[in-house]
Amino acid sequence: MEQNNLPAPAYVYMMRCANGALYTGWTNDLLRRLRAHASGKGAKYTRGFGGETLAYAELLEDKTAALRREAALKKCSKEEKETLAAGFDPARFVLLRPARPADAEAVLGIYSHYVLHSTASFLYQPPKLEDYRREMRALCRRLPFFLAENALGQALGYACAHPWRYGTGAYAWDTETTIYLAPEARRLGVGSMLYHALLAALCRQGYWNAYAVLADPNPASEAFHERFGFVCEGRQARCGLKNGWQGVSYWLMDLAPGRTDPPAEEPRAPLPGELAALAAAARQGADWKQLAGLEPDEKNREQ
Repeated sequence: MEQNNLPAPAYVYMMRCANGALYTGWTNDLLRRLRAHASGKGAKYTRGFGGETLAYAELLEDKTAALRREAALKKCSKEEKETLAAGFDPARFVLLRPARPADAEAVLGIYSHYVLHSTASFLYQPPKLEDYRREMRALCRRLPFFLAENALGQALGYACAHPWRYGTGAYAWDTETTIYLAPEARRLGVGSMLYHALLAALCRQGYWNAYAVLADPNPASEAFHERFGFVCEGRQARCGLKNGWQGVSYWLMDLAPGRTDPPAEEPRAPLPGELAALAAAARQGADWKQLAGLEPDEKNREQ
């Protein structure tokens, strides 16, 4: 069986306690750990003095790096720690992770904004929550679905993939990408993080083609997809009636550049821990082609 060779994400953080002190720790799941501290189920110190709010956080490449950084932070003076805390804004600290069906309400909240207030979606009304949760559950079994949120637990955006056309037979190696951001999440780099994680996951799973279907005109989304290397393959005018007639454009990303040999097997499902590791790497600025193994990463390039 193919193994996931990506390191698990790791965070180092400082928690403001009820007595004003800053507790320092590390974790693989920041929001879950913060909830544990707040509920009295965290570390012995926060159980005794109360873990109230997140004061500072960093994402590190793996557990070893997080433990080193944790040790370094614990040696900092109170003044140094307070300086770090003063420059930290939990509302702008982006967390990226695989989405779960339990996130359906948060994801649907973002999508509903575009359904009701734009032509980015051609739907007139948002899907019902239970219907959307059911769809998410089916998608997450086979395809990547990523959620961005801040350190307050507020959803900032999501990116996912859907089967292209029938999703089986001759179309088994094709997929359609989707990305939506909360209006307040713009200019945080969330869209790029999400797409780097999504494209890397699709490539690693064995997909050859990723298609994006955009409302036409949509110059901002077109520019975004062009930056990633998507190529426009055609436009269809007057095909959707919403606030007047709208068109669509079709964009292709080649996930198997230069390959002509037929694949030996159909795309696989994500490996355990693979999506979380890709999300963390994309959050740190990794390029999807490096994560997918299409290009050497900076460390290998230096060697």
